[in-house]
Amino acid sequence: MKSLAKLKKIKGDASFREFYRNRDNKSIIVISKKEKLKNLLIYDAINKILIKNKILAPNLISENYINNYIEINDFGDQTLFQILKKKKNNKYVIFKKIIKILNKIQSIKDKKVKNFKNKLYKVQEYKNNILFDETKLFCDWYAPKILSKSKSIQFRKKFRLEIKKLLSKLNYKNVTFVHRDFHVSNLMYYNKKIAVIDSQDALMGNRAYDLASLIDDVRLKTSKELKEKVFKFYIKTNKKIDLEKFKKDFEILSVLRNLKIIGIFMRLAERDNKKKYLKLIPYAWELINHRIKEQNQFNNLMLLLKNNFPKFIR
Repeated sequence: MKSLAKLKKIKGDASFREFYRNRDNKSIIVISKKEKLKNLLIYDAINKILIKNKILAPNLISENYINNYIEINDFGDQTLFQILKKKKNNKYVIFKKIIKILNKIQSIKDKKVKNFKNKLYKVQEYKNNILFDETKLFCDWYAPKILSKSKSIQFRKKFRLEIKKLLSKLNYKNVTFVHRDFHVSNLMYYNKKIAVIDSQDALMGNRAYDLASLIDDVRLKTSKELKEKVFKFYIKTNKKIDLEKFKKDFEILSVLRNLKIIGIFMRLAERDNKKKYLKLIPYAWELINHRIKEQNQFNNLMLLLKNNFPKFIR
């Protein structure tokens, strides 16, 4: 690898990775000293599965795992987030194209692939205990910053119980390829095509998860009307879905995901001094508030959140 001084550092994400652009090779250097198994080895393995299934994803150019980096091809700087932020663009038309990519991802049957160390990697299951641990980040990081110590302890007990109840109500089995961070900032517009990045967390999970991640994306504010239109388009392109069961799963997973995100954003601010994410928390609350009013299954959670965070739950 060239010395880092000769490479251009580019904007990173919430992970422990650093990204550098190598203009000579038209490539990206991904450096990860922490969690490098996931961020380098598994990332490339998942990309291989996506590419095999004719989904545009970063291809490995070279690897130097010992020295904590890989080199992948460069899809440029334009994310679908940037395109959708422009008011003149027809958001619904763009979202329809994204749904077509999501359908391709969800049709993936491959669970195993050889990584660049020539070892077999198997995509794991997105079990309820993982979803529980993720949602628990809300009471681990956010609640203690807002509530008194005694209130936080009480809230934690009740919150954990409610999350377990909601998880037990999920209908769909963990048999669908789930990107797990499927939103417009992780979709690049490259050569008039959509490329998928940041896929290292992919698991086999509930088919409603990625759709919830896309429609109720905390980074991009969209109208309730657009959310509903995109949801309906997805249903229209997946006719075998049981709408009632799917909608319940979609709403549960959206609420749990945005509770997790609030916890993660507080952790990023407190632990990693990445405070820019705090400004997104109010919209995450809006998204939770919108969904928990939809179904009776959220009555207990709504009451619990309303009693402890009345500023956000109306």
